[in-house]
Amino acid sequence: MLTWKEVINFSVKGNPIPEQRIEKTEEEWKNLLSPEQFRITRHKGTEPPHSGALCTTHDNGKYGCVCCGTPLFDSTIKFNSGTGWPSFTQPIKENAIKYHKDVSFGMTRVEAMCNTCDAHLGHVFPDGPEPGGLRYCINSESMKLIKEGVTNEK
Repeated sequence: MLTWKEVINFSVKGNPIPEQRIEKTEEEWKNLLSPEQFRITRHKGTEPPHSGALCTTHDNGKYGCVCCGTPLFDSTIKFNSGTGWPSFTQPIKENAIKYHKDVSFGMTRVEAMCNTCDAHLGHVFPDGPEPGGLRYCINSESMKLIKEGVTNEK
């Protein structure tokens, strides 16, 4: 189980090695994604709070990166944080998420990115539920839900 100290260490000293890397040109990403998905994942955007389709979804399944499909979070670790974005306590695997120190907007935060394709997902904070105490605050537009027992769903 990841802790805040480990997240900070990753953001400062280097991230875990991903199982694979996927790199595309900006034009290739534009052709694969909706304009809003592209803005959020490739240009570090944020959707308005309480606007994302996955914010209130509680179906069983895995949440994968909308860009590359890498599994990021499991529905069993999703919780209602009241923040207006889907929130998770842990990534599906330690090396699924890449962490980057974010000093934009006059504050210091830790950006959560897909470790496979560098898609911006959202941010991670140390105010989540125990035992790990982490809250991954993730944009709906940066993920797709692959429901259990359903194939080929985007």
